[in-house]
Amino acid sequence: MDLLFIILGLFVGFAGGFFGIGGGAVVVPSMLLFGYDMKFAVGVSIMQMLFSSAFGSYVNFKSKILDVKPALILGLGGFFGAMASGFVVEFFSSKFLLGMLIVLQILNLAKLLTTPSEPKGAPNESKFLLFLIGLIIGTTAISMGIGGSALIIPLLVGFLNYDIKKAASAGLFFVIFASISGFVSLALHGFVNYTIGAMLGIGAVIGVYFGVKTAHKISRIAQKRWIIALLSVMLLIMLNKFLNS
Repeated sequence: MDLLFIILGLFVGFAGGFFGIGGGAVVVPSMLLFGYDMKFAVGVSIMQMLFSSAFGSYVNFKSKILDVKPALILGLGGFFGAMASGFVVEFFSSKFLLGMLIVLQILNLAKLLTTPSEPKGAPNESKFLLFLIGLIIGTTAISMGIGGSALIIPLLVGFLNYDIKKAASAGLFFVIFASISGFVSLALHGFVNYTIGAMLGIGAVIGVYFGVKTAHKISRIAQKRWIIALLSVMLLIMLNKFLNS
């Protein structure tokens, strides 16, 4: 079973590096499939994000893909937003939160589909908007066990005119801050299995290196198509869960 978690971590890490996501959209359903409780699955998912997002962001930085200053503002918003995730989960029902994520994802996809792969003009690096996006996504996404980057990338590309490769690297960097805050909150409530989280994390570190390197080699058009495909699959999964909950 230990080897299975490491293999799952490899896959999650590769997906995280390639798409610029935390990997929770893969980990949570997988843990549920293995028979674990939802809250337990969320805790393990957030822990492995610490490994994959930190190392993946380091590789992006060394490759000069990551623009740290705007990504840092985004990440700080995510950090403070994730701190409030426990209160949000307690106040709102899971179905309501999931419904809000579905609406946001539909809007994101619609905008991303109509946005050129190559940005026209300079990106909007408003500190207020970046912090606000990070705050909102950090609050909602971490409570669902996902890093939130898959929600951030379409916002940066479609609404703030970011290059898709820069958006993916900023999204992965955001996950570092959101997952640290979320991990502390979940650990204090006893929802983290450190052994399984560490095994997933070890596999994720290896996988994320190859995922990031692969993402650097493909064209922006191809990366956009893959990201749209991923977001579409995630949307279908969320819709299915919403309709059957």
